[in-house]
Amino acid sequence: MLVFWVFVCVILTAVVVVVVGDGGMTVALPLERVFPTSHELSQLRAFDRVRHGRMLQQLPNGVVDFPVEGTYDPFLVGLYFTRVQLGSPPKEFYVQIDTGSDVLWVSCANCNGCPTSSGLQQIQLDFFDPSSSSTARPISCSDQRCALGEQSSDSGCSTQNQCGYTFQYGDGSGTSGFYVADFMHFDTIVGSLTTNSSAPVVFGCSTSETGDLTKPDRAIDGIFGFGQQGLSVIAQLSSQGMTPNVFSHCLKGSNGGGGILVLGQIVEPNLVYTPLVPSQPHYNINLQSIALNGQTLAISPQVFETSSNRGTIVDSGTTLAYLAEEAYDPFVNAISQAVSQNVRPLVAKGNQCYLSTSSIGDIFPTVSLTFAGGATMVLRAEDYLIQQNSIGGAAVWCMGFQKIPGQGLTILGDLVLKDKIIVYDLAGQRIGWANYDCSQAVNVSATTSRGKTEYVNAGQIGNNSSPCNDPYTLLLSVVLTFVLQALVFGTYSFL
Repeated sequence: MLVFWVFVCVILTAVVVVVVGDGGMTVALPLERVFPTSHELSQLRAFDRVRHGRMLQQLPNGVVDFPVEGTYDPFLVGLYFTRVQLGSPPKEFYVQIDTGSDVLWVSCANCNGCPTSSGLQQIQLDFFDPSSSSTARPISCSDQRCALGEQSSDSGCSTQNQCGYTFQYGDGSGTSGFYVADFMHFDTIVGSLTTNSSAPVVFGCSTSETGDLTKPDRAIDGIFGFGQQGLSVIAQLSSQGMTPNVFSHCLKGSNGGGGILVLGQIVEPNLVYTPLVPSQPHYNINLQSIALNGQTLAISPQVFETSSNRGTIVDSGTTLAYLAEEAYDPFVNAISQAVSQNVRPLVAKGNQCYLSTSSIGDIFPTVSLTFAGGATMVLRAEDYLIQQNSIGGAAVWCMGFQKIPGQGLTILGDLVLKDKIIVYDLAGQRIGWANYDCSQAVNVSATTSRGKTEYVNAGQIGNNSSPCNDPYTLLLSVVLTFVLQALVFGTYSFL
């Protein structure tokens, strides 16, 4: 597939190759290809299939790059989502990026309660129809993959011997349906080249939705679960050797949101890591202390210990952030005391807010969350406050951290996760982060069962630029084409 892409890129971009010399001179080199006439076209296609198959086994695995849209701001969108292509022929679906659940599911034909339109701009909802995909296959109850579904949902069997599921989310919404096996299509970046790839995956075909999932104002086609269990797409692709057992995101907080989502490990010198708490259904990490401007708050570490109903969870499917109930009041009180001379406090709908005429970055303290192993997450004022409105020229900023009455859960949602590289290293059982401008490109490395490849200056990730648009990249593509031709015809001349 890679060799085919290079030839197409060269043919579509120009009939001649433009070489840029050191002195700015250009030289036009005509490209010609002599096709043999002694073979049938079918024989040539068969030869190419064998040749490409042999080549692809030697080429490095790429980084899977998903587009990111949406924003953390609950007054705009309040979620981040991506697009996936499923089935044959491929159909595109908008799905929420959710590290708090495991399974990818989309709304299916004849769904009860599924929205048919969305209030989000430029989103056209669609429904997956297994009968319209030539490669779709329902998962039977005897299929071992059906047993994997029990790790993530209430599974059951229908009278048609279909493996079914039911998901209930924390906001009271829910969905149910049946599992389907079909192809997922995605973009893979290898070095500076982007190729189209596909792999078989199992995902949910929802036939019923309830609660907030039925509301059209922020409706999307489904949810893309990035959890650790066996039916998560990251687990399925890594078990096939298609991708590394690690994924990363960088969610942009300003200027309309968006960001980066890759199946691979973003490489950044300032990344710090903390271990995952073992044997947990979510991405639990050990929060040990909270500090304001370097002063640690008097909160017992036991408040954050992981148990059945407490602990700290990293969840991109949560818009705001939540503190354990015992830690919430000390935290908010300390914030209020630190800014008492510069803002006017007020309570709006039970939430602590502040009226300010100055930049909050100059007034509010820096918050440091320290985790096991000494890893610290630094939060700016924009990472724990949300602007609601303005009064008489003064901005009203409200506490973005909330509490769940009667529970000791701390949840780090999009409010905290934005403007940071977040790496979920499942192979190493750790999570890393670093503050970052998510409008910038990133470097990514990928380690799979087939080996390790480093990707340096991966410019396509983050700006979705086409390598065919740049003359230097085009020149590199042409050179690579000739090298691959020489390698192929030299190594496999006996075919």
